[in-house]
Amino acid sequence: MTVPTPTSWRRDADQQVTCIACGETVDREAAREYDKQGDRWNRDDKEFEYLCKPCHSGCCHQNRDGLEETLIAAGAGRTDRRTFLRQYCELSADDADPSRNEP
Repeated sequence: MTVPTPTSWRRDADQQVTCIACGETVDREAAREYDKQGDRWNRDDKEFEYLCKPCHSGCCHQNRDGLEETLIAAGAGRTDRRTFLRQYCELSADDADPSRNEP
């Protein structure tokens, strides 16, 4: 595991990042890391995305097991909004209804 040095922390403070929620560009120190794998403590070979502090505080911080897989399966970032939302709702409904998951 790579441990940041005191100089790397200062370098991050001068960095600008873009919030993935609102698109605002903010100083790195005014942002929070977002790790789509949900394991922000395991830092080896990871590139993080960022949320500005207001967007981060507005997020639900509940367990998100399976969320990234569902987003990918629904076509996040690869299809139009309407299709994505329809597919996401269908997949979420399938997960909520245990009778649909039976063989």
